[in-house]
Amino acid sequence: MNNKIKLIAYYLPQFYQIPFNDAYWGKGYTEWTATTKAKPLFKGHYQPHIPADLGFYNLLMPEAREAQAEMAKEYGIDGFCYWHYWFGGGKTIMEKPIEAVLRLGKPDFPFCFAWANHNWGNPKTQEVTIIQEYLGDEDIIAHFNYLLPFFKDHRYIKIDNKPIFTLFSPPAIPDINHFIQLWNQLAMNNGFNGIHFIGSLQSNINLKKYKSYDLDSITTIHLDNYIYHQSKIKQYFQKYFPTHFNRISFEEASKYFITELEKNEHIIPTIIAGWDHSPRSGKKGLILTDYTPNSFKKHIEQVFKLISMKQNKLCFIKSWNEWGEGNHLEPDLRYGLKFLETLAECKNRYNNLNCKA
Repeated sequence: MNNKIKLIAYYLPQFYQIPFNDAYWGKGYTEWTATTKAKPLFKGHYQPHIPADLGFYNLLMPEAREAQAEMAKEYGIDGFCYWHYWFGGGKTIMEKPIEAVLRLGKPDFPFCFAWANHNWGNPKTQEVTIIQEYLGDEDIIAHFNYLLPFFKDHRYIKIDNKPIFTLFSPPAIPDINHFIQLWNQLAMNNGFNGIHFIGSLQSNINLKKYKSYDLDSITTIHLDNYIYHQSKIKQYFQKYFPTHFNRISFEEASKYFITELEKNEHIIPTIIAGWDHSPRSGKKGLILTDYTPNSFKKHIEQVFKLISMKQNKLCFIKSWNEWGEGNHLEPDLRYGLKFLETLAECKNRYNNLNCKA
């Protein structure tokens, strides 16, 4: 690690037509479908979010991927972390954009993977639509071999000659330490020093469990941490009547996105770029209201102030383009480039301070 803040933004590849979505949701369904159909659920609710500069892109088009990378690079993003889906037995989904990135060598922009090792489901009906399976060593090896060409690419993000690889749900993996050891050995057989495994921690309740895993780092996402700082009455209504109490201002919630835990060198914080799950979940979805460039700036300052005091200055951003969750850095019609400009200004300022220190 050098002395500068490094930002990796999660990247959703669900912006092109795939057979599963055609069959389940209807012909031509993409993330844009849910995004544009969103409606305001209460007075002042900002929906729908409509893309501005990059438009309604199709990720099968190389020009769209190039434009995203150019914009990300211009505003201080150091790489994309693509959500990766391996459901077992060689079953992948939404893999075509990143496979094209590998095949074409473009865009020339750093990247890595986060394995979204969870079932797919319908958030409105709770129906499970695709099951995540774990099929033993043969499948673990096949999974590694599928990713090996990506790991070998010069653009793939590595730490100490270890490709970084994030696990969305480490507890879901049977005998996770065996999985980690097997991949590390396979990586060393192929000229790496192993894999730098990062576990995604959604709740501090699981911290003790995560510490028992052979992870190299843990990245925290304290999206709903605010709940534990509310009164017992509010917690009760939040749990049992979520359709009426599942919203809070971004500025209030963001006070609890960063905790004492993130001061540890092996803990990687996450910047939250807004959140509104209503396009996917309707009234059941968590909505962080009053998300503005100013409230975002306060959150960024909180994160950068903390990591500027650490040797490990890596930070994830959730997310680059999760439009269906109201969770994106890409410009929309209301705010344009303001969030990206805010991020770049803060990052440059803190990096300049670090370089002078």
